[in-house]
Amino acid sequence: MTQPLDQICIVMIQTSHPGNIGSAARAMKTMGIHDLRLVNPTRFHSPETKALASGADDILEQARLCSSLQAALADCHYVIGTSARSERSLPWPQMDARECGQWVAEHLPQQKIALVFGRERTGLTNEELEHCQALVHIPMAFDFFSLNIAAAIQIICYECMMATRQIQATKPPEVTSAKGLEEPATTAAMESFFIHLEQALVEVEYLDPDNPRLLMRRLRRLFGRINPTQSEVNILRGILSAFQGRKFIRRSSADQINVRNT
Repeated sequence: MTQPLDQICIVMIQTSHPGNIGSAARAMKTMGIHDLRLVNPTRFHSPETKALASGADDILEQARLCSSLQAALADCHYVIGTSARSERSLPWPQMDARECGQWVAEHLPQQKIALVFGRERTGLTNEELEHCQALVHIPMAFDFFSLNIAAAIQIICYECMMATRQIQATKPPEVTSAKGLEEPATTAAMESFFIHLEQALVEVEYLDPDNPRLLMRRLRRLFGRINPTQSEVNILRGILSAFQGRKFIRRSSADQINVRNT
């Protein structure tokens, strides 16, 4: 039987220290979370990894190795990045660790939720942040901001576990059941939609590819807030295709008129 916490995955990007992977696996298992995805780790199969996992060997054995963040997130419906950085010109929705746990618990098990952790020293890049619908940070003492990545995973997994337990204990089964609810579109489906959307906007000359500014970034935020379902994404893509076809016909007719006049 699938449990709500089975719908959470931990994504670690380019982890440089193999011990951090082992410690993260141990942190996950103690909180009842088992889906670990590693994006281009520097070293993975290391004695240090297994030693620091302290018995969480099953998580390491089942860990998914991915060549890109997009591949790691393909089946996910909502992505939360762990970062203290916030771009002033276009800020992300922000949550602290406790708020994150509560949000995740309220949306399980209907959605597959990814918690993304960046590199030990530099965190997530701006490009990687574009794949996140929200950011989570862990409040710390003002005079000390250093937190190990495995410790960060432990804290956020703990908050998710506790909030999920509370909801499961207080809500009747029919409320938490996913029956009758349509799942949001996956990250893979949304990425295909964004590619299609950008192509259409360029074709209708609304988006200048040489000077895109923040248009696509703003549109990603917009649809990230809406969190559309797969059928809704299919409708949107159908509309885009219709616009593209109409523009092609209009241009073809104009070309024919120009040919006749020459």
